[in-house]
Amino acid sequence: MKAAIEAMFPEYVTDLRALVAANSKNAPAEDGAPFGAGVAQALRTMADIARRMGFAVTVDPDGYYAYAEIGEGKEMMGVLGHLDVVPADDAENWATPPFELTEKDGMLYGRGVSDDKGPTLSALYALKILLDSGAKLNKRVRFIFCTDEESLWRGVKAYVKKEELPTFGFTPDADFPLLYAEKGLVEYTLSAAQKDSITLTGGTALNAVASRAQTADDAQTQSALQKLGYEFAKEGGNLVVRGKAAHAMAADKGVNAIVRLCEALVSAGRKEDMLRFVAEKCTDANGRNIFGDVSDEYSGKLTFNVGLADFKPGKQELGVDIRFPVTYEKEKVTDALTKAAQPYGITVEEFDYLRPLHISTDTPLVKALMQAYQEVTGDTKTQPIATGGATFARSMDNIVAFGALMPDAPKTEHQANECAVIKDIKKSMEVYIRAFELLATGG
Repeated sequence: MKAAIEAMFPEYVTDLRALVAANSKNAPAEDGAPFGAGVAQALRTMADIARRMGFAVTVDPDGYYAYAEIGEGKEMMGVLGHLDVVPADDAENWATPPFELTEKDGMLYGRGVSDDKGPTLSALYALKILLDSGAKLNKRVRFIFCTDEESLWRGVKAYVKKEELPTFGFTPDADFPLLYAEKGLVEYTLSAAQKDSITLTGGTALNAVASRAQTADDAQTQSALQKLGYEFAKEGGNLVVRGKAAHAMAADKGVNAIVRLCEALVSAGRKEDMLRFVAEKCTDANGRNIFGDVSDEYSGKLTFNVGLADFKPGKQELGVDIRFPVTYEKEKVTDALTKAAQPYGITVEEFDYLRPLHISTDTPLVKALMQAYQEVTGDTKTQPIATGGATFARSMDNIVAFGALMPDAPKTEHQANECAVIKDIKKSMEVYIRAFELLATGG
């Protein structure tokens, strides 16, 4: 299998290059493309790749998803991947063009190489290599390619509503060895209506720590930023505060530019309610100023991310992303946030919610996937993990997140210079080959 992977890897790189070339961030709808032309391009490209490999491909006529199936039988193993990406609008922070696959120093760089175009393609290639070796499936295997995962999950929701559901399966959209618990995810829009508000914008997505926020240049704000020691620059009459992007599930690993700018503005004497709320209540990435110290033994601490800000006279909006422990209740999150916002005249409206996931590690599916990982890697120490990330595992029953990120690999999803280690990509293909052997051939 190692030799087969090496032989096919140049073809994999060519296909990944075509997928990365599609700027598949959510964009305004077009005919047959509910999330914009870039997402539609990525969906078409993956469908063409699977069709070339010999899969029977079905593309949703409304443009929400596609799937590629092979094999026969009543049982169906599902592999769920997504082809949309978070924006890469911060091109100035990239060392290489985000939508041009670049190979350098044993790495592949480009938006989507680790989340989730690259891993989805790796799993597809793994099954192709296994079948080319002469293996025979004892059930159907269906790859489900969805869109809008980085926003409202409308792609997978459309699939669930219209199509057959897998008997079991996995999503290659997380870490190895696998995830047995995923925190609950709830996102809110916070609104205020102050007439004399400052104009301020920041962030690119709710599920990413804001790496940039800006407002009009003035001496008092500059002075406050300097005193606080916050990085900023002047651009076209604006003050632009710099932060550090990170996935919202690890908000404490990033630096939030929206929060820093609000802190500076309040320090400079601004008194708008939304500014004060952010500066007084939103500075802690674990939300302790609002929720207290919330955690559990399975999935750890609550995380709190201010992902989007759009303030202007008459209307100020803030988008927040909260990941809460699997044993906690969403209603408690809503109640605490509403109570904290009320004194500032801020209304709270739920934007999206994904239920938490907690699966026993004793299930046959988990045991088989762990066996595949351990046999290929020799790593018997790393145990199933819990995460604040939200994967398609919670969209259907009997699905878990399985790879493709190796335990010691850099975590660059949702960041500039997103990358994947080439030797790890090849190793992940080996793991997926063994997983398909165990779960879809009886081997």
